Amino acid sequence: MQQITQIHKEYDRLQLKYGDPTLSSIYGAGCIENPDIMFIFMNPTGRNISSIPSWEGLRAPWIGTKQVWDIFENLGLLKSDIYLKIKEIKPEEWDCDFADVVYEDIQNHSVFITNLGKCTQVDARPLNNSIFKDYLNLMYKEIDIVNPKKIVTFGNQVSSILLGKNISVSNYTDNEKEVLNGYEIYPTYYPVGQGRRNMPLAIKRMKTILKE
Repeated sequence: MQQITQIHKEYDRLQLKYGDPTLSSIYGAGCIENPDIMFIFMNPTGRNISSIPSWEGLRAPWIGTKQVWDIFENLGLLKSDIYLKIKEIKPEEWDCDFADVVYEDIQNHSVFITNLGKCTQVDARPLNNSIFKDYLNLMYKEIDIVNPKKIVTFGNQVSSILLGKNISVSNYTDNEKEVLNGYEIYPTYYPVGQGRRNMPLAIKRMKTILKE
């Protein structure tokens, strides 16, 4: 599976500094060569079963979870049969082979999924801005290597830190965007966890972005 492996050691170093010591970093994955779109979430938690050190396969966002895949299926970025299996199986029933199947499909849809912070926490506790800022240069490097056509940033915190200014995602509608270092950035509502109620708003905006 395609990942930016040359920066994984740097992410692992920050995991030791900011993450739970019993868990491993989670790295971005998908299409790493000029994908149509890159999705940047916040940071992983222990609900991602690939964060368990004994996991021998791909360590990528949202492995072993259900909620977020509603977005990708709704946007036509995930095959229906793969989505249905995700919804049917229990988190612990994900295995390395199925994780590969999911991310091969993400890759085939010209999508790259990542988090601003790769430091895995045991739960969804809020992280201080200073932690995310410590990942910022690596995030810029990741963006430059992947070179996406469009970038969707989820939530006020991630969007503000990446753009270097305080913003509110509610001020961005339809295909409104920012441009940073030549990249089109689309701040969007955070759609999972406590932001689950915002999923319809996020999907509506992303459908407009993808059509542009």
